[in-house]
Amino acid sequence: MKPIWVVDDDKSIRWVLEKALTRENIPCRMFSGAGDAMEALQGEAPQVLVSDIRMPGASGLELLAAIRERHPGLPVIIMTAYSDLESAVAAFQGGAFEYLPKPFDIENAIELIRRAIDESMREAEVEQVPEATPEILGAAPAMQEVFRAIGRLSQSHATVLINGESGSGKELVARALHRHSPREAKPFIAINTAAIPRDLLESELFGHERGAFTGAQTMRRGRFEQAEGGTLFLDEIGDMPPELQTRLLRVLSDGQFYRVGGHQPIKANVRVITATHQDLERRVRDGLFREDLFHRLNVIRLRLPSLRDRREDIPLLARHFMSRSARELGVDAKRISEAAIKYLTTLDWPGNVRQLENVCHWLTVMAPAQTIEVADLPPDLREAPGDAEAEVATDWQKALEQEVVRRLAAGESGIGDILTRQFESALIRNALKYTGGRRIEAANLLGMGRNTITRKIGELRLDERA
Repeated sequence: MKPIWVVDDDKSIRWVLEKALTRENIPCRMFSGAGDAMEALQGEAPQVLVSDIRMPGASGLELLAAIRERHPGLPVIIMTAYSDLESAVAAFQGGAFEYLPKPFDIENAIELIRRAIDESMREAEVEQVPEATPEILGAAPAMQEVFRAIGRLSQSHATVLINGESGSGKELVARALHRHSPREAKPFIAINTAAIPRDLLESELFGHERGAFTGAQTMRRGRFEQAEGGTLFLDEIGDMPPELQTRLLRVLSDGQFYRVGGHQPIKANVRVITATHQDLERRVRDGLFREDLFHRLNVIRLRLPSLRDRREDIPLLARHFMSRSARELGVDAKRISEAAIKYLTTLDWPGNVRQLENVCHWLTVMAPAQTIEVADLPPDLREAPGDAEAEVATDWQKALEQEVVRRLAAGESGIGDILTRQFESALIRNALKYTGGRRIEAANLLGMGRNTITRKIGELRLDERA
């Protein structure tokens, strides 16, 4: 491992950090000014840079800019005695890994440096996502079935009905079907039938002649004409009004249509792909959807799994979306820690892939550090426990109260100490199990320092139980 560079004009700060890092067997190098560090950068680079902001000569922000230019993936921790909003914003805008206000607790500072070291190691190992990524990502068996279907349909002109929850990627699948078909060179036109008022939808689909209705001052080509030779994707087909269902059935049956107010038939050489999140069979039974149209559309059925049914794809998708958001915003891509990834895979994701994509965009903008932990996730993902979770919390609290009452009734003494030890033992033992025995990570999750968790492991004799 390369040394940690500490840049500060305050000799006492350099002395304290040097002693603490040496004690932790972390190699380090001290600089009294940004200028010296910039000179050293000409020939080498640190593992992590820790720098003050305000120093004589060049500032820490100037040093940060120099680092970002030469070594964009290198974590930089900015520290300053001026704990103001302006300094924090400037540090993060400059690409700082984290912001450390003085005075700081040395244990917390070392923990932060260790986090930055881990980030630096990951940066060296992780391959950058290539610019040309697949149009659809997924390793789950259910998604592999979708990919196989797209492959089988690559030379087909058959009508396809895609079933899937909102946000599951139905339009992406439709685009993939078009892209891998003989119609690839022709237009792909997508329209959400539920998003257009019913009195405008007919004109939107089939176009209109001049004077066909009030306000129709010119002739307008509809989506069927625009998609000539290509593919027309009709999303949320289950919401199509009955009268338009009849017109669509006629187009699919006859291969031609009329503009609104028109008298000349227009041939339609268009492949129709439809999608819905609804149960069309039920809508047919309820008289809300034409049965003959359903059978016309349901030539080939593709069922898209929800995100909760393909949880193994969440890490892949999250990292892809983080990388893409960073490219779109022109910033460095952030990393999601293993603990945060594990947490994301436990969520139900009612908004499916689209919701995960939005969360990743939020994290790219709002997360404070380059490595995202569970605590950095949006509040609505962390603070909205379901009824089952609330019930569990209530159950263990009631059990604890009952145990306290039982011990009091038995005339026991020292109850607080006994139960506290048992509680701490359960917390630490399970946190260590969750992190694979990594004490620093377990301490972070429990909100305690490394020395504290080490001392408690000894006091509670957890090493002996391992």
